Amino acid sequence: MLLDPLRIPEDAWSHGEVLAALAARDIGALFRLIASLTGASQSQIGAAVGLEQGYVSRIMAGRKVTSIDVLERIADGCRMPNRARVTMGLAPRQATSPATPGRLTRGGLTPGRLGEPPANRTWQDDVRSAAELWRGDVNRRDVLRQVAFHSAGYTLPALRWFTAPDPAPVTQPGRNAVGQPEIDTIRAMTATYRQLDNQYGGGHARDTVARYLHQEVTPLLTDGRFDHPTGQRLLSAAAELAQLAGWQAYDTAQHGIAQRYLTLALDFAHAAADDGLGAEILAAMSHQATYLGHTTAGLDLARAAGQTAHRAGLPVLTAEAHVMQAHALAKANDERACATALHNAEQALDRADRSADPQWLSYFDEAYLSAKFGHCFHALGRNTHAERFAARSLRMNDHFVRGKAFNLALLANIHAHQGQPERACAIGAQALTLTTQLRSARAVRYLRDLQTQLAPHRRLPAVRHFTGRINATLGPRR
Repeated sequence: MLLDPLRIPEDAWSHGEVLAALAARDIGALFRLIASLTGASQSQIGAAVGLEQGYVSRIMAGRKVTSIDVLERIADGCRMPNRARVTMGLAPRQATSPATPGRLTRGGLTPGRLGEPPANRTWQDDVRSAAELWRGDVNRRDVLRQVAFHSAGYTLPALRWFTAPDPAPVTQPGRNAVGQPEIDTIRAMTATYRQLDNQYGGGHARDTVARYLHQEVTPLLTDGRFDHPTGQRLLSAAAELAQLAGWQAYDTAQHGIAQRYLTLALDFAHAAADDGLGAEILAAMSHQATYLGHTTAGLDLARAAGQTAHRAGLPVLTAEAHVMQAHALAKANDERACATALHNAEQALDRADRSADPQWLSYFDEAYLSAKFGHCFHALGRNTHAERFAARSLRMNDHFVRGKAFNLALLANIHAHQGQPERACAIGAQALTLTTQLRSARAVRYLRDLQTQLAPHRRLPAVRHFTGRINATLGPRR
């Protein structure tokens, strides 16, 4: 059930008790007053400011909020006027013309006001936000762990990507010179972390990546001295690593944190004028949104990725965007449009010259494409086609251990849907063996989905044995 949006009357910000709460930065008192004045529930307040209902409850019970980044999110989510922001000790926002909430559409983008940071923020603003996120993540701030995923939270970043003015020069007269060796180091570390992510899952090195961003990348961005070309390359390298950190958080089911990382990565890519990486980040956003069941947002973001890939002149990224569109359409049960998107993906990949691909695109190959085709046909109930593509997807590079676990689980699920429980158990056992090597919430979810599909056959010895192995390995189902 959709929550009604939080609507706070303009005169509420002149209320004496509200002003006192703002001046004291007493967010618990502010939330209690908002609830009293508007009748809003904790869930409505949480949805507006991007916090879990349980965390809103603890704030209202007296937990302090000190992070400037979180205070900014609360101010934006409550649509505080500038006088209220200043009372709370925050900088005023530049005025924007009122508009209705925007969204990506088939023809492009329609602008909107969503209570988020303005489109004319600078790259230095992005760096400050990123530094706050990375520091909070390393210090395991509870408030960050409670940030909720909202599909609408991707709308304004995508809008900024298309409508923000050309980025200002990325130059800084800092204390320490930054050059190509420092940028090459970031890229080399990113390649290493990406390999670990593919082999062992997002949970294996997620904390290490956050520490590297905080301890090594932040000083380069905040205290470095660089000219514009160097600054753009530095931001591009930081964006790539932040995108990986977001992907790792997504893989470990920390979806709100993943959304924050991917959003900041997209802003960095814009400042770096890196359309290719921007398309990849938009595709990652689409992937997450569709996985979480937000198919409309997933489709919108995939289309945005496609427009950006076309602008970048990278057909392989265009193919990826079509695949993301197809998956969202399959989840929405739009078979005809899904088939068109899959056909477009094949055509785009056939045109692609892979010799100049960036390193972060190495995963996108025939096996990956086959897996996506399998997911789409499975979602549409076309399991004969799904089985063929899922089987083909297993002809893959052995370094992608997590991907192979996913693809085995997909094939096992297809067999379960086809009424072949013994075959499903045999293939599922292979997926389980690989999953024991991983720290991946997605791999666990796919096995749990298989366990659900096999439940009607629980009396069969093969099913009893396999589901027993799952529970012994992953723990009993809650």
